Order: sequence, then structure tokens, then C-alpha cells
Amino acid sequence: MAITRYEPFNVLTQLQRELDRFREGDEGSGRIATAEWAPAVDIKEEEGRFLIHADIPGVNPEDIDVSMENGVLTIKGEKNTEAKTEKDNYKRVERIYGSFYRRFSLPDTADSAAISAKSRNGVLDIVIPKQEAVKPKKISVVTE
Repeated sequence: MAITRYEPFNVLTQLQRELDRFREGDEGSGRIATAEWAPAVDIKEEEGRFLIHADIPGVNPEDIDVSMENGVLTIKGEKNTEAKTEKDNYKRVERIYGSFYRRFSLPDTADSAAISAKSRNGVLDIVIPKQEAVKPKKISVVTE
């Protein structure tokens, strides 16, 4: 049972953004500081729960929004850029800033009412408990 939705064109879109950043970065357009990005995640299934670990270094927990709607868990937020001036002599900026957005389809066994999230040391940990599976009920047929 898959927990994530595969998006085959995400890699091409990300490559296009990186090429745009490279071309426009030398012209001082400022797009490097506002690039979109998607945090890397690890997804683990355990006996009674699913775990999602997302790398979000430098993001304040107040800037993270975790929501659940129609069986889809959404993580979004923003990593704000630090003010840098020309006198700092930056020659290259590789750290990514801007908004991020990830979505995950959850199985029917996920208990959406009990999802919890916490941020620690640049890692967002989301715990999705499993609810007890509905067992089929045997209905007896009586004779009259």
C-alpha cells in the first residue's frame, strides 16, 4: 500500500528551476533567494503507526503548516532568507530559501484525528497512528 504519490515530472521541473537559478543568478535577479524547494522525507511503517521525517533545516516551526484533508497529508511552509548585503562578499549562494510543499496520500488505516507533528534539530517528525481495521461482522440468518 503506497503512502506517497509518484510525480514523474518533479525531477524535470526541479532541474529546470536549477538551470534558471544558474542562468539568472549571475545577473543579480534575486531568484536564488526565492527558489521553491521540496524537503527530503523518509517514510516508515511500524506496527501501529506511520512515521514521516522531513528535513527542514533553518525553518521555524511557526512557519510550517501540516494539514490532513480527504486522505491527503500536506506539509507546507517557508524558509525565509537572511538579509545579505553586497559587503558580505558572497560569491555563491547554494542554500535554498522560499516556500516548500509536499503531499502524501494516506491509506484508509491512518487515524487522521490523532496525527501529531514536532520539529527538532531541523527535522519535522510526523506520527500518523493506525486505527483498528474494521472487521467484518457475521450476520446470522434465522428461520421463521
